[in-house]
Amino acid sequence: MNPEGMIIKRSVHTARETIDLAETILKKKGAKIYARIDQQAEAATGNIKLGKIEYLLFGNPAVGGQLMAVDSRIALDLPLKLIAWEDNAGATWVAYNDAAYLEQRYSLKPQLAALADISSLIEAVTR
Repeated sequence: MNPEGMIIKRSVHTARETIDLAETILKKKGAKIYARIDQQAEAATGNIKLGKIEYLLFGNPAVGGQLMAVDSRIALDLPLKLIAWEDNAGATWVAYNDAAYLEQRYSLKPQLAALADISSLIEAVTR
């Protein structure tokens, strides 16, 4: 079962390839990439062994600004993010916040919540 407000999808690519695809698509659409973190490598600096986990923090300041103008607290969930990880069986998974959850959490109008909907991006990077 997925945690509340989180959508999880399986990817046919590795975690790295999935994040590579997302980053490429986002850049082509004019999104700003704020950070890309290899969580496996970061954990290793603390002597913790993890499977492959990559994290991407991205957004569009004009879009995020519209959302924050309605409710400043949404900055807690912005910029948008997605993670891709490989489980013990070798399957790759992608997780991200559901725009409907953000709509409910911050009482956004549906047209504003749609600005945070990245489901089409996820479909493109998981196939």
